[in-house]
Amino acid sequence: MPKIVVLPHEELCPEGAVLEAESGETVLDVALRNGIGIEHACEKSCACTTCHVVIREGFDSLNESDELEDDMLDKAWGLESESRLGCQARVADEDLVVEIPRYTLNLASEAAH
Repeated sequence: MPKIVVLPHEELCPEGAVLEAESGETVLDVALRNGIGIEHACEKSCACTTCHVVIREGFDSLNESDELEDDMLDKAWGLESESRLGCQARVADEDLVVEIPRYTLNLASEAAH
């Protein structure tokens, strides 16, 4: 069973986490199931960039991004070559190391602070 190592994020996951994932699940679904509240303003429909994550290890094991995801990622804050939308990046059989960017383009967070 692949694991997702989530690097520490000041607000969402201060200590970092190691999460168990099923092949085929999205990075976002695994995070949400484990209480890591990555924003997802479009409800996982690939229509925003609030679930932008950076795959620090295991990027090549993920499903390929499609044109719609690539177009959305072009709008993401802090885009990197290993950036993906968490709602679109599906876990394969390899472990992943994921960084949640500090900021999103969403001016008002969906979560209550």
